[in-house]
Amino acid sequence: MREIIEKAWENRELLSNSDVQAAIRLVIDNLDKGIFRVAEPKGSEWIVNEWIKKAVILYFPIQKMELIEVSPFTFYDKIPLKNNFKELGVRVVPHGLARYGSYLAKGVILMPSYVNIGAYVDEETMIDTWATVGSCAQIGKHVHLSGGVGIGGVLEPVQAAPVIVEDNCFIGSRCIVVEGVRVCKEAVLGANVVLTQSTKIIDVSNKEKYEYKGYIPERSVVIPGSYTKQFPAGEFQVPCALIIGKRKESTNLKTSLNDALREFNVPV
Repeated sequence: MREIIEKAWENRELLSNSDVQAAIRLVIDNLDKGIFRVAEPKGSEWIVNEWIKKAVILYFPIQKMELIEVSPFTFYDKIPLKNNFKELGVRVVPHGLARYGSYLAKGVILMPSYVNIGAYVDEETMIDTWATVGSCAQIGKHVHLSGGVGIGGVLEPVQAAPVIVEDNCFIGSRCIVVEGVRVCKEAVLGANVVLTQSTKIIDVSNKEKYEYKGYIPERSVVIPGSYTKQFPAGEFQVPCALIIGKRKESTNLKTSLNDALREFNVPV
């Protein structure tokens, strides 16, 4: 299957071949069932399966636009919506939408929210109101994506890693996590934290500061911050993220964001 996808990627004329189309659709079906993943953990690292991302991209040109009717609403798109939520053991509140080709594990709760194709959402995770999970993003077990959280998607370039939020993380309201940033296990992001590959992530919990980019270490408690940067027009404040401490072992993994921040005397 991988060989077929790779050949079609190099020669798009092969997309008219029924065997090629069948292979692409089989990949998407396996993504939908959680058999395949765009990225998967290997020890402490994550491996991107580029050929599966290629299959997702190739799926669009072989699909026809169709009318999707969910009375009284109608949609017009190439990708159908997921269904059979009862059999999957997934709770979906009205206006919670997930595209076919995304995986939702048992116990996932979708409030009015959106999960795009290629995304993987693991067991007992809450996707809260107006949160979005972008294409190919990887969300772990027992994660809470709070209201309005934006998890970025990525299809191209195919070698780019998707956003990864590992098990037991709490992502506060209106946070933005994009460009393949990895949030490691049990981390807590306070409301409005913005993480991109260029965002400075500064650990200020010790006497000497330490800086990360594109990576939040395990159990970190993170809040929005800023630092002074010199520009031709003068000095201005630039957003950053501040690691103010570690989540304590005594803290319940399902703790609220307020409880986690109160441990560090942050007003909530």
